[in-house]
Amino acid sequence: MSASDPWQPLKFLTGTWEAKTEAGTAEAQVTGAYSFDFELKNHVLARHSSSASCKAPSDFNCEHSDLLYLYLEGPASDPKIKAIYLDSEGHVIHYDVTTPTPTSAVLLSDPANPGPQFRLVYERKDAILSGKFQMRISGQTDFKSYLEWSGGKK
Repeated sequence: MSASDPWQPLKFLTGTWEAKTEAGTAEAQVTGAYSFDFELKNHVLARHSSSASCKAPSDFNCEHSDLLYLYLEGPASDPKIKAIYLDSEGHVIHYDVTTPTPTSAVLLSDPANPGPQFRLVYERKDAILSGKFQMRISGQTDFKSYLEWSGGKK
């Protein structure tokens, strides 16, 4: 991460993206869009989303809405990227953010917290941005995808 521009590793996310679910245990068919934009004088990278259509089992909340804020924490000479997720169902998830490649980001919750561990993965391949929201139940070794989506830039 560059101290002169700590946001550089995440700039591949910026813009408005189409989203269509592809897989996951949620078995939902959702289409919509989401955007990543810098806010608060470039101190926060915010993701906002909206759905256009939703077909899902009765236990899936098609009225779901959420916010994701990525922010810098720690000394200016060595800031860490963190994130907080909030949704209309009352969930709050704190993430540590890493960027394993120039076009991917992994948001990982602390496994010491009660309940499942969560992982949110974004990967851009050419003009397509894909995402996965995954969970790992205590005692399991693998993450399982709850929802996966992809789409091009609008």
